[in-house]
Amino acid sequence: MTRSDVSFASVTAANSGTVRKLNSVLFPIRYSEKFYKDIVAPELENFCKLVYFNDIPVGTICCRIDKGDHEGEGKLYLMTMGILAPYRSRQLGTKALEEILAAATSHKKPQITCVRLHVQENNEDARRFYERHGFTAVGKEPEYYKKIEPHGAWILEKKMEQKPTS
Repeated sequence: MTRSDVSFASVTAANSGTVRKLNSVLFPIRYSEKFYKDIVAPELENFCKLVYFNDIPVGTICCRIDKGDHEGEGKLYLMTMGILAPYRSRQLGTKALEEILAAATSHKKPQITCVRLHVQENNEDARRFYERHGFTAVGKEPEYYKKIEPHGAWILEKKMEQKPTS
């Protein structure tokens, strides 16, 4: 696969309908209007992306920036990431995650110290995917999911090293 096969576009008001449609197919829950309003915020343009394969939208990755432990620091929370089933096993998820991690590494205000996410406790494939990319389980939330079974979720985290400024 050549680099030109996969591309990314920041989520905007103009393409958020595509994100909404993909999410309805990818995830077992319905996201709120607030979710779709929040992901188009200009400060998240490097962290909320549509994933394209040969110019076809096939996935999404959406994050938010939470407060960090110290002044000037932030934690990136990966809210959603999914690739349509026919396009999996093409390294698209890896490339999407790498895109977000690279943006986190170079982000300065706030400085991103870690990336966190929840994985449903029965989703071993997702957990292994993130662990292959340097995430580790730091806890478990037994009642994280309210409307889907099982309710429990693993909390995964990856510490970030900042890229030095030139």
